[in-house]
Amino acid sequence: MAKNTKSVKQQKSFEQNLWDTADKLRGTVESSEYKHVVLSLIFLKFVSDKFEAQRQKLMDEGRGDYLEMVEFYAKDNIFYLPEAARWSTIQAQSKQDDIALLIDTALHTVEKTNKALRGALPDNYFSRLGLDTAKLASLIDSISDIDTVGDKEEDVVGRVYEYFLGKFASTEGKGGGEFYTPKCVVNLIAEMIEPYRGKIYDPCCGSGGMFVQSVKFVQSHHGNQKDISIYGQEQTGTTYKLAKMNLAIRGISGNLGEVPADTFFKDQHPDLKADFIMANPPFNLKQWRADDELTDDPRWAGYETPPTGNANYAWILHMVSKLSENGVAGFVLANGSMSTNTKGEGEIRQKLVKNDRVDCMIALPGQLFYTTQIPVCLWFLTKNKKAQTVTGQGESNYRDRTGETLFIDARNMGSMVDRTHKELTAEDIATIARTYHAWRGETKDGAYEDQPGFCKAATLADIKANDYVLTPGRYVGAAALADDGVPFEEKMAELTQTLYRQMAESEKLDAVIKQNLEGLGYGK
Repeated sequence: MAKNTKSVKQQKSFEQNLWDTADKLRGTVESSEYKHVVLSLIFLKFVSDKFEAQRQKLMDEGRGDYLEMVEFYAKDNIFYLPEAARWSTIQAQSKQDDIALLIDTALHTVEKTNKALRGALPDNYFSRLGLDTAKLASLIDSISDIDTVGDKEEDVVGRVYEYFLGKFASTEGKGGGEFYTPKCVVNLIAEMIEPYRGKIYDPCCGSGGMFVQSVKFVQSHHGNQKDISIYGQEQTGTTYKLAKMNLAIRGISGNLGEVPADTFFKDQHPDLKADFIMANPPFNLKQWRADDELTDDPRWAGYETPPTGNANYAWILHMVSKLSENGVAGFVLANGSMSTNTKGEGEIRQKLVKNDRVDCMIALPGQLFYTTQIPVCLWFLTKNKKAQTVTGQGESNYRDRTGETLFIDARNMGSMVDRTHKELTAEDIATIARTYHAWRGETKDGAYEDQPGFCKAATLADIKANDYVLTPGRYVGAAALADDGVPFEEKMAELTQTLYRQMAESEKLDAVIKQNLEGLGYGK
C-alpha cells in the first residue's frame, strides 16, 4: 500500500512539472493552441514507446526479420512507426531549427501508415504556429522523461491527458468547456446509467471524456470492453482530433464520423439507436439554426420545433430520437432548461413529461465547471419505465416506474478543491447513484424512500400541479430538522428566561448610552 502512495505522489509531481514546462509556451502561443502541441507530443511519445516495446519483443523472440512488417504490430493493436516518426528520432533532433517541421512530418507519417488514425492528428500544426525552438526543445526533453508503458497497471498517458485537459479548461475559461466536462460529473452519469453492454452515443463528444469513463466503468465492474460500441460526433476540427487521439492512446475503438461536423445539420449516425447516451451539450447555444431551417426535421416528430434562440431543447429531442426502446440518456444542461417557457420550450417539456420520458432530474451544485459558475442540472430520459430485467454485470430487476419521476436535489453536495472550483466526492456520487438505483427497484440497493430536502418520487399529477417545471427543489421540500429530544414546554421556558435576561441587559445598556450622551451635552 505504501508503494502505491509513493507512486501517486511521483505521478502528480511529473504531471505538474510537465505542465510548468508546457506553460512556458504561453506568450508565443495561445493556450487554446498549445494544448494541441502538448497532447500531440505526448501521443507521439506514447505510440513510440509502445512500438519500441513490441519491436524489442520481436527481437527477443528471434523474429528480427519481422521488425519492419506492419502486421506484426497491428495484430496487438500497436501502431507501426517508420523511423522518421519515432520519438528517438524527434528527441535526437529536438535542438534543430526545423524541429517543428520534423514533428509535423512524424505526425503525418504515423497517420498515413495507420488507417485507424486517419483524421486524428494535427496537420502541419507545429510549423504553422512558429514555435520558439528552445521552448519546444525543453518540452520535448520533459516528455522524454515519461515512461508511458513501464507500469502495466497504471494508465500513465491517460492520467496525463485528463490532467492536461482539466488544466487547459481552467486556463481557457469559457472556451475550455467546448472539449472538457469535469470528471466527477462524467463519473456520476456513468454510475447512474451503468453502460455495461450496448451502443454508447455522445452527439457533442468534445475530447471523448464520456467514452473514456464508460470504458473505465466497465473495467471497474469487471465487465468486457468488447461488449460496448462507441459512436460520437464533434463539430470543432481540433477537438475532433483530440477525441480521436484520446481514444487511440487507450486502445478504444469508436466511430466519431468521417469528419468533424454539426450534429444538427450533418448527423453522421442517422440510423443509430443507442442504448446509452451521455452528453454535455453547449449551454444555451444561440442562433443554432435559421428560422426556416430544420422546421420539419423528423427528430422533432410529435413535439414543437425547438426555437432558434436556444438549442437546449433541440439537443434534448435529438437525443430522444436516438434512444433504443430500452435506452437511457444522461446529459448536462443549464438550470434554465428545467423551467423555461420561452417560444415553445415549455410545451416541449410538457409533452416529454406526458410521454413519460423523464426518468430522473438532478440539481447539481454550482462551481463544478471551469466554463461557468452557474449551477447546472442532469437530465435522465428513457423510453421504457416498465418493469424489466436488464443484463449487465449480473441480472437486475427494475420495477415499473410508469408515471413516476425521481427528483434529487444535490445542490448542497460537493467539496471545494480550490478557491473557485468544487468537485463531487466519491461518496457524493455513490449516494446519488444508490438513491437512483434503489428507486428503479434494483434489489442490490435496497428499498427506496423519499428523503425531505434530498429526493422525491413524484407522479405525473405532481408535476402537472407544478406547471411541468422540473426543478427538484419544488418537489423534495425542506430537510426535516433533527429532534433534540427536549420537551416543548421545557424548551419554551428556557427560551423565555433567555429573552428576559437579554431584555434586562438591553435596559442597562440603554441607560449607559443615555448617561454618556448627557455627559457630552446631548441630553434632554
